[in-house]
Amino acid sequence: MLRRQARLRREYTYRKSVQDKVKNVQEKKERLKKSLEENTPIHTDLRETALYLQRKIDYEDAGPEMAMAMGTEMGGALGNNEDDEYRWAGVENPKIVITTSHDPSSRLKMFAKELRLMFPNSQRMNRGNHEMKELIHACRANDVTDLIIVHEHRGIPDSLIISHLPYGPTAYWTLMDVTMRHDIPDIGTMSEQYPHLIFHNFKTKLGMRAVSILKSLFPVPKEDSKRVMTFANHDDHISYRHHTYKKINGKDIELVEVGPRFQMKLYEIKLGTLDIAAAADTEWALRPYMNTSHKRRFLSADDGWDQEDDI
Repeated sequence: MLRRQARLRREYTYRKSVQDKVKNVQEKKERLKKSLEENTPIHTDLRETALYLQRKIDYEDAGPEMAMAMGTEMGGALGNNEDDEYRWAGVENPKIVITTSHDPSSRLKMFAKELRLMFPNSQRMNRGNHEMKELIHACRANDVTDLIIVHEHRGIPDSLIISHLPYGPTAYWTLMDVTMRHDIPDIGTMSEQYPHLIFHNFKTKLGMRAVSILKSLFPVPKEDSKRVMTFANHDDHISYRHHTYKKINGKDIELVEVGPRFQMKLYEIKLGTLDIAAAADTEWALRPYMNTSHKRRFLSADDGWDQEDDI
């Protein structure tokens, strides 16, 4: 079984590397084609391969369409759900395990219980003395699709890790301004319907990547579901809100917040699971201590994903 898992992992990483190469070549072709059409100077990083890329453009008239078709066959372009990672998203319901760091406080346990109510088809597990490799192995053996781990600082939840199984990716989030259901006055009852999802202001490739990671945690809802979850991005801070609604007089809609509420900030994506996080490749990482970093918006700006070239 271990040999088989290692072989499948190697095959997965190889397909991802081929996919990334195809994507990078296609992006360079599009930049070169734009420079030639607009009669502007070719960027310095394209000059050495400009002739080679121009020949590829001449031979491949439908460049973007061909690259997208190749990406679909090799595991999908970035942000496409038809790949090795999320190929069953929307087809089969996710199966989620939620746990905490070692020796959690009472408030962290309470927050983990609220997350269990927030994600359908999820179950909470006491961490105890279990090691990360044991957890990942048990989750794989039971066909778990995602493992969520919550961390805290002095009783306040401050970090969320979402590890997609069996091969990744693993997304690391910072939690801020966490308000639990127990702290919201006149809170409504928690519905168990599959929720409708609203994602606002995710415009870059990295933003769509974050959407695919979050969206895969929820099953497909029914049309008559009265439960809504909102992920609204503002300056790379994602505000999460949870409501139920009902119609009044056939026209007006009354919203009832059911909590919890918090803000999330993505700071790293690893191409692997938590048990091999140290050896896994980093797909994207936030580098806040750089010049002009305060001006950059990675989830909503037009050039957010390209900033990883500066890492």
